[in-house]
Amino acid sequence: MKTAGHSEATTRRGLELTPFRGLRYDPDRVGSLASVTSPPYDVVVRPDGLHHLQSADPHNIVRLILPQAGTPSARTEQAADTLRRWLAEGILVADREPGLYVYEQRDGDGMLQRGIIGTLRVTEPAEGVVLPHEDVMPPVVADRAALMRATRANLEPLLLTYRGDGVLPPGTTSGAGVDTAVAAGVGTATGAGVGTAAEVIERTASRPPLLATTTEDGFRHRLWSITDPVDLARVQTDLAGRQALIADGHHRWATYRRLRLEHPSPSPWDYGLVLLVDTVRYPLRVRAIHRLLHGLPVADALRAVDGRFRVRRLDGPLPEALAALADASCAGNAFLLAGDGAFHLLDRPDPELLARTVPADRPAAWRSLDATVLHATLLEHVWRIPEDSPAHIAYIHDTAATVEKAERDGGTAVLLHPVREEVVRDLARQGVTMPRKSTSFGPKPASGLVLRALEI
Repeated sequence: MKTAGHSEATTRRGLELTPFRGLRYDPDRVGSLASVTSPPYDVVVRPDGLHHLQSADPHNIVRLILPQAGTPSARTEQAADTLRRWLAEGILVADREPGLYVYEQRDGDGMLQRGIIGTLRVTEPAEGVVLPHEDVMPPVVADRAALMRATRANLEPLLLTYRGDGVLPPGTTSGAGVDTAVAAGVGTATGAGVGTAAEVIERTASRPPLLATTTEDGFRHRLWSITDPVDLARVQTDLAGRQALIADGHHRWATYRRLRLEHPSPSPWDYGLVLLVDTVRYPLRVRAIHRLLHGLPVADALRAVDGRFRVRRLDGPLPEALAALADASCAGNAFLLAGDGAFHLLDRPDPELLARTVPADRPAAWRSLDATVLHATLLEHVWRIPEDSPAHIAYIHDTAATVEKAERDGGTAVLLHPVREEVVRDLARQGVTMPRKSTSFGPKPASGLVLRALEI
């Protein structure tokens, strides 16, 4: 509700998370829940990963998030037809009552992450509620918007982080030990007790889940619903004072914003499906997103940087090369090139080259990012490669897959070292966006465990 003399931005602060009727697979109608899940659409390595997922189960979610047809319009219509058919056949079924969903991911190394899935009020960056940290590519936003318009659904949650009041008990890391601490009644440093989102999440996770499955990457996934009005109010009140950072899903958030503007408010398009994770309790892993340069052989790439960077050939395996990249990154900008059967470490760029090519109107932390130097210096000025052309460049999350595709296709893999989360958050709070596809936060939510149909 607006107050006289105040703007919406000043009267509606914080995260506004609302319940929804989740759309979930009927486990009796599919081979297994694991076989119908997928990584987020932009993490699927194509075409190999796409074909693997399509063959895993005829109802795999990839048929909705990455439909395959001859034209863009045919792809979106195919997804819409598939979703309608699955709903009519009972493959996907809506939960009886609206709720928020507690989502847990666990791996074999003891990593535990929990968050809460709901529909979040879509805001503009100027409101300072949801902070982007990367630029987006307009063609990708247009593609996602067409898919959402056709299906009238949010097919997969994007990943947002926020900073809660609570911290983990001493001696626990990355979520490990939270179950024991909560059961024993161990408090947090600032009293994240009864009435907070953290308390509701942990208490909910002590109950039997709606679903549990283990995907082929070794992650165990569990999902619970929160429908009790008191618990829902506790979560919503706690989050109303929070600010979120987009960890994964910049293009989908930009799509939410575009579609909200297309539909007069109030409408279901005012909200978008998200997973919110408190990174005080459950720190995310931050990894780099690598580049595959089509049509640029490694020899040509190295010839172009000769004299502009120090170049060293590394003949060891990938883990050793990545360790060398990490060491070099401590001293400044560094990149690892691959694709010819070896690894080539680029570091110590010419300071005059950087001064000439990196924009000077941004904070020093932005100017010194590896992604900034890669895009402003190497791609634009040295290799002359357009960053927004799929014919010239691909963005791939998996390190080994990037190298393998470069070697198979005769291109150049450019491997980066990840940036720290605090750097990302500090730049986002200053309103400074990083170059597109600069970071990969994870673990990412599996697509296919819960969807949102806007008209259900």
